[in-house]
Amino acid sequence: MKEEIGLLLEKERERLCSMSDKIFDRPEMAFQEVFASGILEDYLEEKGFQVWRGLGSLPTAFRAEYKHGEGGPAIGLLCEYDALPQGHACGHQMQGPAVAGAAYALKELIKEKAFKLVVYGTPAEEGRGGKVIMLEEGYLQDMDVALMMHGGPATQTDIHSMAKVSAKVTFHGKSAHAALKPEAGRSALDALLLSFQGIEFMREHVREDTGIHYTVTDAGGPCNVVPQTASGEFGIRSYDSAYLDDLILRFENIIKGAALMTETTGEIQYGKRIEGKIPVMKLNELLMKNAAYYQAPNLQPDREKTGSTDFANVMYRIPGACIRVAFVAPGTSSHSQEYVEAGKSEQAHDAVLYGAKILAATAADLLLHPELLQEIQQEFALRKIQKTHDR
Repeated sequence: MKEEIGLLLEKERERLCSMSDKIFDRPEMAFQEVFASGILEDYLEEKGFQVWRGLGSLPTAFRAEYKHGEGGPAIGLLCEYDALPQGHACGHQMQGPAVAGAAYALKELIKEKAFKLVVYGTPAEEGRGGKVIMLEEGYLQDMDVALMMHGGPATQTDIHSMAKVSAKVTFHGKSAHAALKPEAGRSALDALLLSFQGIEFMREHVREDTGIHYTVTDAGGPCNVVPQTASGEFGIRSYDSAYLDDLILRFENIIKGAALMTETTGEIQYGKRIEGKIPVMKLNELLMKNAAYYQAPNLQPDREKTGSTDFANVMYRIPGACIRVAFVAPGTSSHSQEYVEAGKSEQAHDAVLYGAKILAATAADLLLHPELLQEIQQEFALRKIQKTHDR
């Protein structure tokens, strides 16, 4: 079966790589991925999938389905396609073509088992939590297992990711002329700067795997006016979801303290919460076994820790894993110019094909050997109990 998958997908190479290049050439930011979602929807529809264009409140999300026989497991394949301000600096242009190719191969080659393929196009991964919205609206929950691919500097899977919450903080003070009557004012900017200082003092008393970031989004106006309002954006991360809850309480106290010291008021608006992954090692091992079979480049052990991803919210609910496929030099950071420069390279094209083959072969293993899926589901259930107990 693995050889058949490889041969079929090599015949699709030109089409899949062309889609990747076209998505790369038309980068679209979060929730604006009209071209990218459209080209993938068209391909899947052409290949015999039933496609739903636009899901819930997200017009650039989609769901495609192929059903063979009655009953059987539902294999989920997820892809992202949003870009960053500098273009496709995270390699998302490769995901959709790889996933669509894998889905097509499975549809064509798996005939002896009943199953359902569910392909989800998920917009706005970069900081906007598209999958979190989709989960809240009832999507991404009709799969027995969820698989993804992602480009990177090595071919490997992940174990842990960081739980994260983002927050916009706006302080409200009282404006006054900064030279003629500063005593009449109450500076919202002072409160924002004090909150930054409070975060810096807090850093000394948190676990090493904690990440706290901030920036000014609105400084409040010219220097000759006491700022009436000032805003900042904060990100708080931890590999432990329970510890993140504690950090949030401490963060809120810092904001309250900054407001108290400056006689201002502080308003916190939280963004979508990203959970930490629940890893399934048996699924990671299966992906890497297939990566080795197809001789994917730069095979490396699992990454023990990585950043934050909204795919973790899916993996918090059902068994899932993402195979990262090497297409840039070892050690290259994502969100970098190097990712952009390599976006249409031969290595990127190879990564699309490797990703498609690995995903298709892994899904085929789960369909043809039901005991594998059962073992994966059992491991996930045990890890989920531990995760929720810790929290």
